[in-house]
Amino acid sequence: MSIAPHGGVLVNRLVPQRDNQVLLERASGLKRLHLTPREASDLELISVGALSPLEGFMNGEDYRAVIEEMRLANGLPWSLPMTLSGTHEETASLRVGEEIALYNASNNLLGVLELEDKYSYNKEREAEQVYRTTDLAHPGVKSLYNQGDVLLGGRVTAAQRLNNSTLDRYSLEPAESRRVFQEKGWKTVVGFQTRNPVHRAHEYIQKTALEVVDGLFLHPLVGETKAGDIPAEVRMRCYQALIDGYYPKDRVILGIFPAAMRYAGPREAIFHALVRKNYGCTHFIVGRDHAGVGNYYGSYDAQHIFQEFTPQELGITPLFFENTFYCKRCGCMASSKTCPHDSSYHLVLSGTKVRAMLQAGEMLPAEFTRPEVAKILMEASKVNASPQ
Repeated sequence: MSIAPHGGVLVNRLVPQRDNQVLLERASGLKRLHLTPREASDLELISVGALSPLEGFMNGEDYRAVIEEMRLANGLPWSLPMTLSGTHEETASLRVGEEIALYNASNNLLGVLELEDKYSYNKEREAEQVYRTTDLAHPGVKSLYNQGDVLLGGRVTAAQRLNNSTLDRYSLEPAESRRVFQEKGWKTVVGFQTRNPVHRAHEYIQKTALEVVDGLFLHPLVGETKAGDIPAEVRMRCYQALIDGYYPKDRVILGIFPAAMRYAGPREAIFHALVRKNYGCTHFIVGRDHAGVGNYYGSYDAQHIFQEFTPQELGITPLFFENTFYCKRCGCMASSKTCPHDSSYHLVLSGTKVRAMLQAGEMLPAEFTRPEVAKILMEASKVNASPQ
């Protein structure tokens, strides 16, 4: 028996393929609102049930409960606001009770919103509560302060997506991943969230988790990230190379998570866990500095926040891991829990050092990352560094 979705029911707000044209015609006569890439990602996640029990963008009551208490108005744990914003000018003519057509920047119809609530909010308060900072250097705070001053809540109906991405072959909606896990006979599945290529420390953590569960759901985030992050297409090649060469293929599923990064650290760790529960995972890996950026959060704050909820109300089991590294004295991957040697024996490379080595054409140490992955990253680095 598979794990229940968060809230008990897997939401589906995606219009059936046969009714897609009807939705297009219906939307043609409605007022329009253009979504940011992050809002478009949220709409997609809502429509396929990844954000169950949400059926749309949050109303004021749910929004305020999430900001202040990390729960929906009904008390169900939820850590991040899922909101749709607009400027005063864009929303002035919008009335509660009417439908609004939602488009992306390319004027493609994404869906229709049944407007149930229209409300103002305090950006500074949201920044303090969600990101623990109001510093505009934080990418999540910057995005928040750049969005509109009015929020729109209500159920959505989403149009069918156009399959035009090179990543679509890795697309697994929650209902599909659950079916795959069941077909494989997996009763326990551990989810792994990443926005970076998997290096040896990640591999060590994942394989350690695989010792105690039936399967691994490698679930990289492929939505909007900050400048400087490695492109999703490059990362997916790295993951596939790892699975092909170093993982038991019958125990690993690779699928994309079409979400945008908030870089909300601890709160985003809870969010990532709950969403993977909707995809059918029973366990979720939380390592050092999960969903962090800069020095805004403590190294293990994303683990400590799980203590604010009971295991029963979260319904998914977090697996906590210390920072891992290659120890030259031990001759293997280890952590402070398993290695007695001081840091002079530990191979640790900063992101800055890795980028510098790649741009210089230097091979990354095999103790840090697999050579197949290093080669893909080196080739991508050369392409990005070449004059356009």
